[in-house]
Amino acid sequence: MPIGPYYADFLCRELRLIIEIDGYSHETRQADDAKRTQDLVEHGYKVVRFTNQDVLNNVEGVIHQIELAIAAIPTPNPSRRREGDQ
Repeated sequence: MPIGPYYADFLCRELRLIIEIDGYSHETRQADDAKRTQDLVEHGYKVVRFTNQDVLNNVEGVIHQIELAIAAIPTPNPSRRREGDQ
């Protein structure tokens, strides 16, 4: 998914969450990935990275980490507390 000058593997614009799956080529460009992540975070995105091996060998763990990332994102429009609520 395009996002500024970058392409995200998976993107939820509503939650401002980016999921990246890093293959072998990312091992040689860690500094570039760190800069890219920093730029995206500065623009309000949360970036979660996994390796191909994570996805292939531990999909349940990957799903759990994504669930934790989603749970940590503040509610965009929390309901206001009503008068008289305790």
